[in-house]
Amino acid sequence: MPDKTAHHHIQAEQSDTGEMSFIGHLEELRRRLIICLIAVGISSAVSYFYAQELVHFITAPAGKLYYMNPAEAFFTYLKVSFFAGFLVSLPVILYQIWSFIVPALTANERTVVNLLVPVSVVLFFIGLAFSYYLVLPAGIKFFMGFATEDLQPMFSLGQYLSFVISFLAPFGFIFELPLFILVLAKFGFVSSGFLILKRKIVLVLAFVIGAVISPTPDVFSQTMVAVPVILLYELSVFIVKYILRK
Repeated sequence: MPDKTAHHHIQAEQSDTGEMSFIGHLEELRRRLIICLIAVGISSAVSYFYAQELVHFITAPAGKLYYMNPAEAFFTYLKVSFFAGFLVSLPVILYQIWSFIVPALTANERTVVNLLVPVSVVLFFIGLAFSYYLVLPAGIKFFMGFATEDLQPMFSLGQYLSFVISFLAPFGFIFELPLFILVLAKFGFVSSGFLILKRKIVLVLAFVIGAVISPTPDVFSQTMVAVPVILLYELSVFIVKYILRK
């Protein structure tokens, strides 16, 4: 029957050699993407009920803010809810990513990967905390230092939130750098000698990354991004050389 044929076509995920077919990979990827979207959607909906508290927490470093049009506050609450929903559902997203990759790995590689989900989540949130409590206040203080008697800062709620998110999110991913390097070293793709040899290149790339992902084009913001990249790289070199002994 046609229904059985279609069902058989969708379920034909295994080839004669026991490996997942291309269609099977696509079906698996589609299923995991749907799970991620559902997780983000539910988390965002729940976060909306706490949007006011979240906005208060995020705007604390700047003090009093303003919204310039009637809809700005509403859409800002939606943006905060989505951002918070993404953060809350991050463990689910990372689990789905690693689960999609795991079947292609050996038993030893799977053992390593099983540790990556909790470690990557922890590192991401450490990056956010580092940015929020140390980098963001320093950045705001720097920009407010240009105020004079005739020129007073008046932050828009929507613009400030966009600035904060663009400031926080990169640090979450930057703090994944040691994990990324350690995985490469564990699987033999890089060594401490190779990492030491590339130090000068990393130094330049750190400021290039800072120029690309910093929310403003000034040297201060670029440096605030570049310095953690350099320090995390040096930490990675130390771990690879003296702990992994690679």
